[in-house]
Amino acid sequence: MTDGRGAGSRSQAWFGAQGRSGMVYRSWMRNQGLGHEVLDGRPVIGIATSASELAPCNTHLTQVAEAVKRGVWQAGGLPLQFPTMATGETLMRPTAMLYRNLMAMEVEELIRANPLDGVVLLSGCDKTTPAMLMGAASVDLPAVMVTGGPMLNGKFRGQDVGSGTHVWKFEEEFKAGRMTAEECFFAEGCMARSHGHCMTMGTASTMACLAEALGMQLPGSAAWPAVDARRMETAQAAGQRIVRMVEEGLRPSRILTREAFENAVRVNAAIGGSTNAVIHLTAIAGRVGVGLGLRDFDELVREVPTLVNLMPSGKYLMEDFCYAGGLPVVMAELLRGGLLHGEPITVTGRTVAENTENAERTDSDVITGLDAPFQPPGTGIAVLRGNLCPDGAVIKQSAASPHLLIHRGPARVFDTPEAYHEVVDDPELDIDENTVIVIRYAGPKGYPGMPEVSNVPLPAKLLKAGVTDMVRVCDGRMSGTGYGTVVLHVSPEAAVGGPLALVHDGDFVVLDVPSRTLHLDVDDAELTRRRLAWRAPAERYTGGYTWLYTQNVEQAHEGADLGFLRGNRGYEVPRDSH
Repeated sequence: MTDGRGAGSRSQAWFGAQGRSGMVYRSWMRNQGLGHEVLDGRPVIGIATSASELAPCNTHLTQVAEAVKRGVWQAGGLPLQFPTMATGETLMRPTAMLYRNLMAMEVEELIRANPLDGVVLLSGCDKTTPAMLMGAASVDLPAVMVTGGPMLNGKFRGQDVGSGTHVWKFEEEFKAGRMTAEECFFAEGCMARSHGHCMTMGTASTMACLAEALGMQLPGSAAWPAVDARRMETAQAAGQRIVRMVEEGLRPSRILTREAFENAVRVNAAIGGSTNAVIHLTAIAGRVGVGLGLRDFDELVREVPTLVNLMPSGKYLMEDFCYAGGLPVVMAELLRGGLLHGEPITVTGRTVAENTENAERTDSDVITGLDAPFQPPGTGIAVLRGNLCPDGAVIKQSAASPHLLIHRGPARVFDTPEAYHEVVDDPELDIDENTVIVIRYAGPKGYPGMPEVSNVPLPAKLLKAGVTDMVRVCDGRMSGTGYGTVVLHVSPEAAVGGPLALVHDGDFVVLDVPSRTLHLDVDDAELTRRRLAWRAPAERYTGGYTWLYTQNVEQAHEGADLGFLRGNRGYEVPRDSH
């Protein structure tokens, strides 16, 4: 295995080869108009782009790639762009999460199989960022993440509207009879008015920020809007920097340390980030051998306040966050309070503390300080345990209703979200505001892929009566743009015999977030009887990727990666092909 140091050390196994093989490798590259002088041992930089018209958040990444190329050329490297699949959350069925691991596997194998010394990762939509980080971490060649940036703020009737977040709000208004279908149709175009990913603090913005917090993205680059010229400046700077990283031998394994993950967990709490970060960070950590568990997402954030006033927890959007100073301001504030490690190295070659020392906050209403935070410590993600979730479940406190954080109510159980949607508008539906809605068989194996179906809309009759929130419990996920008192990622899931599979209509569910418990008020003897009577759902898949996924996917608390993809398989040059 090469050590990754020195210009072009790995790529020269291809372009510096003698005889017929070397001639094949070099001559076919020259059909692109590349002269022999650029195959002279300089660092060869792959630009992995998930640009796709089927992933609307990523469509502009072709232009971002051109900016990266400029930077690579300027620094003396040879840029070579290549496509990856794009796991677009907005269109893919049954869920983009089903394909996150496939994309990670593809990214890993493409990097390893080709004559690359380093790679720039271009991502946008929710799953593309963690998938690329997972794949690159398992190869461990020098890598820099460049996310595509958020859309411009949505505008509707003189007000800012947030992608995702206002989808749920407009749906509620429509069901309650306060908004017409024509108004909803018009509002659609108001939410997505430029290139880029969701401009709320949904999963895409969260993972962009956490890539920066981990040290894998240039400081300040997570928040620039996709159509801002400085997004391209950032991409160009990343192209310059990756060439230096190859020469320095600065690889992900030096950056993605335990301390870096602790920083990311705390930053996620401070920005009011998505619950999906729990699954993605856990999966990335598994690729580099860092032990990161559900307990960390609770214990590490108890003293961390929410500092960022963004939808869905607040009122502003990513464009405002960017102009207020972006993530460096948040990290600098956490460092000032002793809540962040300052010494981890980043892709800049400098430490977290050095990267943030000149951060300047320009709007204290968007990014608050520790002395007067947007929400107090302990309002981030809470990890629940109990006989209903032995391996854990999560809830986003900052997006929940305070009066429901302690609640006891009768369960109304649905084995699929479709079954719930069939009856949600029935005026005779036997659900009131005290009911706990249980949606199950929506986990990694059961759906499959663990979709964002947990924050199901409230029954129409209750919306019309003015009810705005109810407790919902599910083994699936929720969009990072969503809100409500929703218990997510119940583990183990129902499809593998988790206790959620044993709940009956009318059983009382007890939620106590301050005590971190989720309990099914049914005695052990009755649960044992129900378990003996339970039968696993029939296997629906006998071949293809979905079969591979369902046979190997780990549970939510483990990151929902495929077990055989955990770990680092390195960047050894494969055997010759000719």
